[in-house]
Amino acid sequence: MAMAVAQHRESSSGSGSSISKHLDAGKYVRYTAEQVEALERVYAECPKPSSLRRQQLIRECPILSNIEPKQIKVWFQNRRCREKQRKEASGLQTVNRKLTAMNKLLMEENDRLQKQVSQLVCENGHMRQQLHTVNASATDASCDSVVTTPQQHSLRDANNPAGLLSIAEETLAEFLSKATGTAVDWVQMPGMKPGPDSVGIFAISQSCSGVAARACGLVSLEPTKIAEILKDRPSWFCDCRNLEVFTMFPAGNGGTIELVYTQTFAPTTLAPARDFWTLRYTTTLENGSLVVCERSLSGSGAGPSTAAAAQFVRAEVLPSGYLIRPCEGGGSIIHIVDHLNLEAWSVPEVLRPLYESSKVIAQKMTIAALRYIRQIAQETSGEVVYGLGRQPAVLRTFSQRLSRGFNDAINGFNDDGWSIMNCDGTEDVIIAINLSKSLSSTSNPASAFSFLGGVLCAKASMLLQNVPPAVLVRFLREHRSEWADFNVDAYSAASLKAGTYAYPGMRPTRFTGSQTIMPLGHTIEHEELLEVIRLEGHSLAQEDAFLSRDIHLLQICSGIDENAVGACSELVFAPIDEMFPDDAPLLPSGFRVIPLDSKPSDAQDSLTTNRTLDLTSSLEVGPATNHAAGDATSCQNTRSVLTIAFQFPFDINLQDHVATMARQYVRSVISSVQRVAMAISPSGLSPAVGPKLSPGSPEALTLAHWICQSYSYHLGAELLRSESLGDSVLKNLWQHQDAVLCCSLKSLPVFIFANQAGLDMLETTLVALQDITLEKIFDESGRKALCSDFAKLMQEGFAYLPAGICMSTMGRHVSYEQAVAWKVHAADDSTVHCLAFSFVNWSFV
Repeated sequence: MAMAVAQHRESSSGSGSSISKHLDAGKYVRYTAEQVEALERVYAECPKPSSLRRQQLIRECPILSNIEPKQIKVWFQNRRCREKQRKEASGLQTVNRKLTAMNKLLMEENDRLQKQVSQLVCENGHMRQQLHTVNASATDASCDSVVTTPQQHSLRDANNPAGLLSIAEETLAEFLSKATGTAVDWVQMPGMKPGPDSVGIFAISQSCSGVAARACGLVSLEPTKIAEILKDRPSWFCDCRNLEVFTMFPAGNGGTIELVYTQTFAPTTLAPARDFWTLRYTTTLENGSLVVCERSLSGSGAGPSTAAAAQFVRAEVLPSGYLIRPCEGGGSIIHIVDHLNLEAWSVPEVLRPLYESSKVIAQKMTIAALRYIRQIAQETSGEVVYGLGRQPAVLRTFSQRLSRGFNDAINGFNDDGWSIMNCDGTEDVIIAINLSKSLSSTSNPASAFSFLGGVLCAKASMLLQNVPPAVLVRFLREHRSEWADFNVDAYSAASLKAGTYAYPGMRPTRFTGSQTIMPLGHTIEHEELLEVIRLEGHSLAQEDAFLSRDIHLLQICSGIDENAVGACSELVFAPIDEMFPDDAPLLPSGFRVIPLDSKPSDAQDSLTTNRTLDLTSSLEVGPATNHAAGDATSCQNTRSVLTIAFQFPFDINLQDHVATMARQYVRSVISSVQRVAMAISPSGLSPAVGPKLSPGSPEALTLAHWICQSYSYHLGAELLRSESLGDSVLKNLWQHQDAVLCCSLKSLPVFIFANQAGLDMLETTLVALQDITLEKIFDESGRKALCSDFAKLMQEGFAYLPAGICMSTMGRHVSYEQAVAWKVHAADDSTVHCLAFSFVNWSFV
């Protein structure tokens, strides 16, 4: 027994020894500093070396010869793990700092709102008490607000630095009371979700004098950098034409005072531009916050009196500015306030909502400033993806050049060389010429245009009714063939490419109408897209068959998000050489659609809202916008003003010829846009109007009856519910859940009608639908099924097609459980008018 125990102990001891030896072999190796340095050098080049690389490392580094390859593999695994943990910890610390800063901002905003509520309750109680008194003047006095009686300061009262410093300190106090206090009754911006969005917190005022907007946000840049960016307003504010500092001197407290003259573009051809003469005060507060505040100066002789100023209306900046506070761990919290009086009296009455809307100021200035700073911050941190090898700053420069060139064309300032050509006030399209405009490229002197006559611009503005701006601009972007004349575009492109006037001798070219969109870049919120458009063309001349006749356009598209609040929608483009140099000459053309917020008091003017502003009666919006008086109130809430401007280079000897061509082209574009607007308008299929769907087609209501009656005749069932009678047939067919489409009986069948589900399935509109052939939407198996059943369809009048896949115009696959096809007969006639298809239970794959 004792011997057995001894043997067991010996066995246990041997087993423990082997385990101990095995554990010793897998112990953590203590590396020397030289060994760690060698391994770190390899890790910097290759964080995950292969086994062959690790063996090579041991052979090449004698100091690692005593370490096994398996241990080196473990070292690299641990090193990668430590790196990952370090990055995650750093990321979490950054997120924590941002959340802490945002929480602080929200708490301050909550405190401000609580004070505002208390103030409103107090004022409400005071006003109730005053209502019981007889003295009405006392009531009026009690309602006075800090901002309802703005006090302007004249240069005559501030001829010395001490006087200007007094104005600056007063401006600072009033600005801070708006930025963090209750001097303005800020309300949440309509249409935006409660609380902060991905950018910041936004508010507007609907009760103070003028228009006012406010934004608060967190930006990962230092305060001085933010102030430098924001003070350079032309770099981020697209409507800023010029900003000039006339005087600058120290304020004695570490700050600076500047006298600034600013010019802004007018958004349409129907109103004059605005300029401002302001005092700008930059200083640092006791808590370390940096402040840039500004207000207008007035009085006789205030501001520069130049000849160019005659084209501007002097507007007013009430105390506004930027409060920038540094955050612990980096970054800044910024408060932005814009408070303006845009002198709405100087524009046509129908456009005044544009100058009286705080939402417009918020979207164009306040939100734009915060978004731009965030964009710069992301570019600085390397989070922005480059497009076609271009740096973000270069792409941003192209966007700014396109926007500025388009604004320049719309405004046509005299000091830029523009003059109106043959205008007696009755023309629907304005023609302006510029004989001094330079389109030279320093990198390619051969493309300089100094020997050309100059640039001609054809422009017009009109009022649209009940047309969503985002939808219209998105359609214009995706369906260029619906409105563009590619031969005219080719003329502009050829002129810019060859440096000669190419129109008379331009080689014959056939354009396919197809376009390829190549994205370059976009802003962080995708509110603006920069892209290159290639329009495919083929030469009809045999000797040029080997040459590319494609057109390339540089294009920015903004405001195509239907959920954007108060934003204008734009499509601006310019022909470019396919080599696309950084200093390529640009001649921007395009469209701008600005929503107009109507006031309830404007109801009496509803009968005038369906006419164009400076277009002749022959170019009216169309019957789809002529609603009954009862619909006027609902329609006027979706009014918008459309501005179109197209630019062309020309030779001085052919100026009149190009002017005639440009005027005709813009008129044709206007006509096409109105046709598109009528089709995409929610009222475009109103049964009371019954527009024709295509040339030779019956009215929409009539066709709807034919579709339903033929379905019942051939299939023995009802397409719609039995109670859908009379004029409601079109409405119910339009809202039917299945995609219903009709195609012609031509040799190449094309679609002539689709209900809302059909348009959604094909991702198109009623106008573009008429360019889609039947065979385009089916895949190979679908086309075979249709061909095999086509004879049965024509003989029996209907056919059931099996489940399959079809294609939308945007290239997306759409699956459907079943498709039904039937012949559509005219009422009381055996003549087959078209074929109808119903796709049951369709969905995008």
